[in-house]
Amino acid sequence: MSLTFHWFLPTNGDSRHIVGGGHGSTPGTAGSDRPPSIAYLGQIARSAEQLGFEGVLTPTGAWCEDAWLTTAMLTQVTERLKYLVAFRPGQIGPTLAAQMAATYQRQSGGRLLLNVVTGGESAEQRAYGDFLDKDARYARTDEFLAIARRLWAGETVDHDGAHLRVERAALTRLPDPVPPVYFGGSSPAAGEVAARHADVYLTWGEPPAMVREKLARVRELAAARGRVVRFGIRLHVITRDTSAQAWAETERLLAGMDPARVRATQRALAESESVGQRRMLALHGGSAERLEVHPGLWAGIGLLRGGAGTALVGSHREVADLITEYHELGIDEFVLSGIPHLEEAYWFGEGVLPLLAARHLWRRP
Repeated sequence: MSLTFHWFLPTNGDSRHIVGGGHGSTPGTAGSDRPPSIAYLGQIARSAEQLGFEGVLTPTGAWCEDAWLTTAMLTQVTERLKYLVAFRPGQIGPTLAAQMAATYQRQSGGRLLLNVVTGGESAEQRAYGDFLDKDARYARTDEFLAIARRLWAGETVDHDGAHLRVERAALTRLPDPVPPVYFGGSSPAAGEVAARHADVYLTWGEPPAMVREKLARVRELAAARGRVVRFGIRLHVITRDTSAQAWAETERLLAGMDPARVRATQRALAESESVGQRRMLALHGGSAERLEVHPGLWAGIGLLRGGAGTALVGSHREVADLITEYHELGIDEFVLSGIPHLEEAYWFGEGVLPLLAARHLWRRP
């Protein structure tokens, strides 16, 4: 099976330094170096398409631009590229979401992928009018995806659940194809929802031993329900012609960090409700002294950014080797990003992808 690679659209802005944002954090000012205009995001999207990436992920949250609107605009400046749109079930009803997905597929030529985000921070959820606690949010996501799946299958749906209710819900036009559902989460509740509904289970870039354990758990839960789930991983990447050049880039990024902002970010992230975020924090403990948490896996990005906080670092061949190591665990899809996103897409696309193609692990879409 050919590996699938996605890139990232920095809809909170881009920079030559680490831009904050994500779980329990705030973006700061670095993203203003390259504001997330359609012109700039279009440059990244077109480059990703030309380099051979399958799609691009857009985040969701108060700290970035809306993913549905932004990517709908970007479909007009690309031809093949797919858009992995992150959204939260607590902010939209299942019938409208299913209808929006169907419309997106028709208008884009079938280029929508869905990243369902339950929402890990109650304070941010309340700002959007969602006052459920975390466990209840996962239960609602379960109901939401069950309804959406039935609507996409052409059913007329009556559902009276603990959190959602619809009567005679139906779509007049079905999506073609039905958008695959990407879903992540490290808590037991997340594993149950993934086992029932996910097409692709996404994990953040933990060391291989931790990833192996997580995949085994989700694989077992899915098998108990007669399902097979594919696996993906979310990582940053710093790849150069030589290992020394790549690690020099990590030193440049560290040198550009404001220690006061690192401390503030770590305090904020320590209060996160997300199990995945706590696992990310445990990799480095807020210290810049032990950031290589596995050979070639650097946790420095997590000092200033919530969510995915690790990067593959090394020569093109070393990065290709680490990707191969993750693939051997069962990872088939890689959602990557860089600093800055435009330039790093070329470093990876021109440096690493050809090596993976030579190993018969990747072919251009």
